[in-house]
Amino acid sequence: MTTFLLIRHATNDFTGKRLIGRRPGIHLNAAGRRQAETLAEALLAAPIKAIYSSPLERAVETAEPLAAALGLSVEARPGLMEVDFGRWVGKTGGQMRRTRLWKSIQEQPSTVCFPEGETFMSAQERVCAELAAIQAAHDEKDLVAVFSHADVIRLAVAYYLGLPLDYFQRLGLEPGSITTLHLPKEGMPHLAMINYVIGREFKPPQEKKKKKALA
Repeated sequence: MTTFLLIRHATNDFTGKRLIGRRPGIHLNAAGRRQAETLAEALLAAPIKAIYSSPLERAVETAEPLAAALGLSVEARPGLMEVDFGRWVGKTGGQMRRTRLWKSIQEQPSTVCFPEGETFMSAQERVCAELAAIQAAHDEKDLVAVFSHADVIRLAVAYYLGLPLDYFQRLGLEPGSITTLHLPKEGMPHLAMINYVIGREFKPPQEKKKKKALA
């Protein structure tokens, strides 16, 4: 079976602050570049045969350190592009939550079409068709790295697991995370790992400081 390492792009200055969608010219920040280097170091020994990426800069820049370390090129594939959010591009979280569309996005994303953009369903069909094309170009035992975006990866995972589209947002994906998906040419897909972040530290909760009693 062909094994896919589905990797969300690393951090940029807009991550978690503003919806940037397909806007060009968005580059990794210092933290994102460190994440990309950490990914390259961790995957250096992996027998990766090819590296594919969304054409957007933040995805390509996340892939480049790994490609350089392995002596491979980064092949941009349009089907791995971010969801087309249309007129929503540039909105903050607060602005999005104040729209009528927000409730549908949270509860029934399968019914949503972004103004002057695409539906989640069409985005899912697009990325899964791209992954199928990549799979067809590789042998059963090949390992490939695919750099893309949170919603795109979650839509693909939901499809291959048979999850209803309305549940895809229940899957969490952090910047720079790795999701491992096995796709056999025959038989059932297998999700081996999701949202693995290299070097993630789990810190114990901090105790609240006690107020000093007045003398």
